Amino acid sequence: MNAPTSSLASPDDEDAPLRPGGRVKRQKRDVHGWLVLDKPVGMTSTHAVSVIKHLFAARRAGHAGTLDPLASGCLPIALGEATKTVPFVFDGRKTYGFTIRWGEERDTDDAEGRVAATSDKRPERDAIERLLPRFTGAIEQVPPRFSAVKLDGERAYDLARDGEAVELAARKVTVHRLDLVDIPDPDHAVLTAECGKGTYIRSLARDLGRELGALGHVVSLRRSRVGPFGEAEMIPLEQAQSLCHRAAAGEGHLADALLPVETALDDIPALAVSPADAARLQRGQAVLLRGRDAPIVRGMVQVACSGQFVAIAEVEQGEIVPRRVFNLSGIAGRAGRNKGW
Repeated sequence: MNAPTSSLASPDDEDAPLRPGGRVKRQKRDVHGWLVLDKPVGMTSTHAVSVIKHLFAARRAGHAGTLDPLASGCLPIALGEATKTVPFVFDGRKTYGFTIRWGEERDTDDAEGRVAATSDKRPERDAIERLLPRFTGAIEQVPPRFSAVKLDGERAYDLARDGEAVELAARKVTVHRLDLVDIPDPDHAVLTAECGKGTYIRSLARDLGRELGALGHVVSLRRSRVGPFGEAEMIPLEQAQSLCHRAAAGEGHLADALLPVETALDDIPALAVSPADAARLQRGQAVLLRGRDAPIVRGMVQVACSGQFVAIAEVEQGEIVPRRVFNLSGIAGRAGRNKGW
């Protein structure tokens, strides 16, 4: 993957201090919003975040759910104040399309690993379809040995790469939907899954293979949705780079390349407040819901004032109690904004 070029530098870079060797140190800026990357195969999630953070010269960045290097698709990347909303996305449902190759179980449960066991058996369509309900709903699942799960403070994949025996405990996960899409040939099956946080598609493939007596591993995996973010919001890395290049050339604005911070909260009711109440909430103070026309709402709400996102709050006994407050000074995402506050 080519590194972003110097043409992406912000206008302030000309006055920035020089690093040793005469290189200009890029000035970080306040950038707030979501970029939903269509992550390419071969790139780690950490590297993807680093590239996007550099493109936007953002002070802070993070992602809402790791994708393996061999996987492609939906990787929501939070910049600036959007990082405060990552848990709301991470806890959302995720949708995957994946292909299992029968006949080989691998130590990584995907095509990167070494063959651990083989089978000459190939499952029929009916056998696969009869088995899928057993892997739907709340199930117990053992994560792959090569995963980011921690064991005694160490990542499982680090221990496995060092040749140590890795025994991970089963965890309860939820698979909301698991469907067989196609059997292109006897060696492969294409499936889709909608699942909750912590579910490993590689483990699903491994366990299906074992139950069918065919053994199997994932050879392709694409994530099409994470919480509120789906295919419609995803953009390829090359498009993100192009948007930033055009913005640097004065042919657009970085805010148009990012979704608003509050996009992550689409399933949380919105509540508008006055400027005075917004100021109180941003100081961490509770606000009373007053008068006959006060909205009847309980639980978590996203609060705005004059169209500006202010806080995530909880309505308790007639009070709006701030849980997370936001300062969106700087560049704030506005692509696809349709809140109508």
